[in-house]
Amino acid sequence: MADAKIQPTETVRVTRLFGGRLTVQGVLVQLRAFIALILLVAFFTIVSEPFTKESNQIILAKQVAINAILGIGMTFVILTGGIDLSVGSIVGLTGMIAGGLINEGLVLEPLNKVVYFNVWIVGLIAILVGMLVGLINGILITRFNVAPFIATLGTLYMARGFSLLRNNGATFPNLIGKPELHNTGFPKLGAGSFLGLPYSIWIMIAMGLLAIFITKKTPFGRQVYAIGGNRRAAELSGVRVKTITLMTYVISGFCAAVVGLIVTSQLVASHPSTGETWELNAIAAVVLGGTSLAGGRGTILGTIVGAFVIGVLRNGMILEGLSSFWQMVITGFVIILAVIIDQVQQQLQERKR
Repeated sequence: MADAKIQPTETVRVTRLFGGRLTVQGVLVQLRAFIALILLVAFFTIVSEPFTKESNQIILAKQVAINAILGIGMTFVILTGGIDLSVGSIVGLTGMIAGGLINEGLVLEPLNKVVYFNVWIVGLIAILVGMLVGLINGILITRFNVAPFIATLGTLYMARGFSLLRNNGATFPNLIGKPELHNTGFPKLGAGSFLGLPYSIWIMIAMGLLAIFITKKTPFGRQVYAIGGNRRAAELSGVRVKTITLMTYVISGFCAAVVGLIVTSQLVASHPSTGETWELNAIAAVVLGGTSLAGGRGTILGTIVGAFVIGVLRNGMILEGLSSFWQMVITGFVIILAVIIDQVQQQLQERKR
């Protein structure tokens, strides 16, 4: 009798997990990113000996961390039914801001003085710049009703232009600082490690866990899903749609700024073209992870897995010496396939209703 009482409850839990009747087709669709990742890892482990080496795994993890952090911010935006094309340009802009502050300081012309900041303040300033661009995106979209695609496309060009103007298109090299200026230590962010793992990976883990907590356990997270599911219904139920939407773009700007600092630290130099087309990689990770471009459905964990799928795929193709042209073709095919599967999932859920 005890087993008879427990069994229905467990069945309901599993059924809810997959959004309806428990079928093989539904499980495969829901777990597509995990399945793809497992298959890719197994394939490259067999065909490529260097793939399993520790040095390659660390390089792979660093690459994945960058895309995953960008994808985390992008997930919040896409869950509301929006898009953010400016994240790659924010990466470049924040890198140039940090590089300029370390090498040249802040020039106060009226006082004929140059102020140098320690690396923590430099990082804070760069992050605030990234969040400011996100805030501008949010204001354009929520206050002036500009379509997200157009608004973020405009700020993409503006942020990239400002990053070029910062040093007339030139690079800020050798960002090691000077002891007498108390601004050394910046390269540690990109080169340092803890328990054998680079800082960038720990940052990805920390931001991923925080984002999962926000989306699953906080009113803000539930409101983000509500807006993406039905904006009008969310508004009628008392959700501050404009405020929540604006905050998602600020979060996206924050994540892009963090990536800008990580990449600049790894290179020990900042270049204005850093981050070009990275917004497409972030969107690809989000889509591969199962987040619907229509909004209202998706997970942070799925995005991180999607970032690993892209990272493993590209890393494996590079190790196998595949042409960069074919790499682009295959990556594009995988993204299209992910969108098709997303549409299949949506149709399956509609039929169950």
